Amino acid sequence: MDRNFALEFVRVTEMAAIASARWMGRGDEKAADQAAVDAMRRMLNSVHFDGKVVIGEGERDEAPMLFIGEKVGTGGGPKLDLALDPLEGTSICARGGNNSIAVIAIAEEGKFLHAPDTYMEKIAVGGDAIGAIDLNRTPAENLKAIAKAKKKTIEELTVIILDRPRHADLIEEVRRAGCRIWLIGDGDVSAAIATCMPDSGVDVMMGTGGAPEGVIAAAALRCVGGDFQGRLKPRNQDEIERARRMGISDIDRVYKIMELADGKVMFCATGVTQGTFLNGVRFTSGGCTTHSVVMRSESGTIRHIEADHRFDRKPKF
Repeated sequence: MDRNFALEFVRVTEMAAIASARWMGRGDEKAADQAAVDAMRRMLNSVHFDGKVVIGEGERDEAPMLFIGEKVGTGGGPKLDLALDPLEGTSICARGGNNSIAVIAIAEEGKFLHAPDTYMEKIAVGGDAIGAIDLNRTPAENLKAIAKAKKKTIEELTVIILDRPRHADLIEEVRRAGCRIWLIGDGDVSAAIATCMPDSGVDVMMGTGGAPEGVIAAAALRCVGGDFQGRLKPRNQDEIERARRMGISDIDRVYKIMELADGKVMFCATGVTQGTFLNGVRFTSGGCTTHSVVMRSESGTIRHIEADHRFDRKPKF
């Protein structure tokens, strides 16, 4: 994959972040998400490539969201698949909370799992625990293996989990194991990436969240050298049938990181609200500043990009 796409695609997440950041703390999730979608679509269609959204915000009948199967780009250039979330942490942005981001992952054609918009059981760790995770084991068994790999006591591990009623049993098991827990409201892509950041204080992410975000997180961890596994958890028969229509025959299969995001992968994200991973959009007189990250699996390079934007010299967004 051409490394020059890094700057092209970070411009996409920048515009989505700026557009949605205008809705920070205003209590309107739908407006914040729609602003991000519109800006991301507009910028994607200015990039010279033949793109297809394989992980998006729903299927075609849910447009105007960026839907699964949507074609983007100019139509020329290389064929690339996209996994994206124009506003990860929609409710975070609407509430004015931390760690909302605009995110996109790019891979060669056919290299992302075509995951339906359902739930996925997930576990993510950093590079010092690669090979220590297995979703076929219990959470307690995984935590013991992770602690051993990281050369920590189990009491020193910090597990990040979405604060949801469905996680009551998981939280109780992690507590019984003796681990510390960090409960978050939203944003499990950022949470998965945090396991690879030494200064984050996070050792492992566990729990059930969106399957599309699982593929995006796997792509990010491919770039930063972490490990990830996921297993689909459909909520009803309709979601099972949807998965089967997308080519997934074994619903109970555990997907390893390379089965979720294979080949050469690129990951871009821009902070919308202030976070531990990225700074949020800061508006100035006549412009704003953004903080983004661009990562490539091929080189392992991680670039942080701080940009000053002038609204009098850019299209409106």
